[in-house]
Amino acid sequence: MNSNVHTFLGCDSPFGQADIVLFGAPFDGTTSFRPGARFGPAAIRGESFGIETYSPYCDRDLTELRVCDAGDLELPFGNPGRAVDMIRERAEEIWAAGKRPLMLGGEHLVTLGALRAALPRYPALHILHLDAHADLRADYLGETLSHACVLRRAWELLGDGRIHQFGIRSGEREEFVFADRHTRMHRFTLDGWAETLGALEGAPVYLTLDLDVLDPSCLPGTGTPEGGGIPFTELLNALLSLHRLNLIGADIVELAPHYDPSGISTAAACKLTREILLQMKGA
Repeated sequence: MNSNVHTFLGCDSPFGQADIVLFGAPFDGTTSFRPGARFGPAAIRGESFGIETYSPYCDRDLTELRVCDAGDLELPFGNPGRAVDMIRERAEEIWAAGKRPLMLGGEHLVTLGALRAALPRYPALHILHLDAHADLRADYLGETLSHACVLRRAWELLGDGRIHQFGIRSGEREEFVFADRHTRMHRFTLDGWAETLGALEGAPVYLTLDLDVLDPSCLPGTGTPEGGGIPFTELLNALLSLHRLNLIGADIVELAPHYDPSGISTAAACKLTREILLQMKGA
């Protein structure tokens, strides 16, 4: 009898043979409203068997890829700095082995660990950021390591003009002023997506997808839902164009599954995970 290895659907290649490595970062220690994103990775894995490995959108199948699901990191609840360091170490290991990571969060702070690992290897890195929130605060209640500050910390690493934000519809006034000066923010919608991808062709790009960019009518299971979001099909169509890019890594964050007993939020997250995997290329 074979042991039951709990992986995302179709992602059962050994690490040494994989081109892409999926792993979970179940941390929500700085969540500012409703906690529970730490349960996101397990929910996405468990519910992934409700979808197919085949995508009719891009005519590709997960079984045609070599993806290793490396499981979840065991992250300390009360120590965001250590959690970020542990994520950085895992992402460094994956890139050093010539593979590309897809991380399942967790709150949005987990992105910082991956970015700290990516930048020494990809100094010309750009970030594609899909979110309802700007996440550009200098600090949140005095804490500089917070999911409300993660893109500000990213800007400190990358500098001006290399963070491309879409769907943003919430934040302090100062965050929007900061974005006008330092990032490329596309407020409320995905307008400008195709033009941005055209400008980024050939550059190393990291995608960070906060699921609350979607309208709460199609994804209520998140910690900080914001009305006026992107419809699912519009987001899906945008992601289907990522194959144009040198996508060196990605993450999907802020699913809090227990706020949606219907399961539609997790089902949406599973489908988006599949489509992003199918857009990624081996290193």
